[in-house]
Amino acid sequence: MKVTVIGLGLIGGSIALDLKKHKFAERITGVEINKKNAEEALRMGLVDYVEGLEAALSNTDLVIIAVPVDKIVTLLPLVLDLIQGQTTVTDVGSSKREIAETVRDHPRRKNYVPAHPMSGTEDSGPLAAMEGLFRGKICIMCDCEKSGPQHLALVEKMMHLVGMDIAYMTSDEQDHSTAFVSHLPHAAAYALANAVLAKEDRNIIFDLASGGFRSTVRLAKSSPDMWVPIFQQNRKYVVEALDVYIKHLTELKESIKNEEDEKLMSLINSANRIRNVLDGENHSLIRNKETNFKLYTK
Repeated sequence: MKVTVIGLGLIGGSIALDLKKHKFAERITGVEINKKNAEEALRMGLVDYVEGLEAALSNTDLVIIAVPVDKIVTLLPLVLDLIQGQTTVTDVGSSKREIAETVRDHPRRKNYVPAHPMSGTEDSGPLAAMEGLFRGKICIMCDCEKSGPQHLALVEKMMHLVGMDIAYMTSDEQDHSTAFVSHLPHAAAYALANAVLAKEDRNIIFDLASGGFRSTVRLAKSSPDMWVPIFQQNRKYVVEALDVYIKHLTELKESIKNEEDEKLMSLINSANRIRNVLDGENHSLIRNKETNFKLYTK
């Protein structure tokens, strides 16, 4: 198996590390426009070679596109133009509708499998890559009926190999769902960081910052080069998620402001129910791609 990874940052580099560990590929070639990142990836052994795009695509079985989503929109059609007829192509972008729409009528659309491995950290670049980043996490695979069975099977095999469970959704469902569980938390973290940075006496506040604040605001360190395009591509559902969040935040504010202590207690008790979802039941929504039937599995 010959694999090409386009983009050698946190996600692309971590996938390459896991594929090497599990001997999935006999050769992994990287494509990276940042010369420093390319040299670092070679030094770290993330990939075996770094080549230009055309050379890397001339003899490969699987292409993984791991660049910001605005770059995927322009790169994906070119990749499908350049690959051999049996090559499988997947991307790992956090938004999917606009990307999938870009190649809807491409003659090699069946070679393409839209995927979103829901894992990551606030760090970026090859030095952030780590083994086991995806273990126990969910990979959303979209519009499976539009992908060729052999291409879908290969990407499924790879995602299972790196330790992921798979959820099947349409591109629209994936963007709607991730707007609430991925994109909203990042937006909230950016807003919280800006709120604290706007305080005149913020140095004193930071001296007092404990684990709760640091864990809540951690996502605000995530790269704007990655997250601005995600917010742009998923604008409709991110705005919807923010409207819902602001509604609940306002309700909490008003209960504090108006000394409605019973309501405040009720709101916090209601929020505590999230513990049962995250720590107790830990259900994942899976859609069976053959029957289109939704299943819940532990």
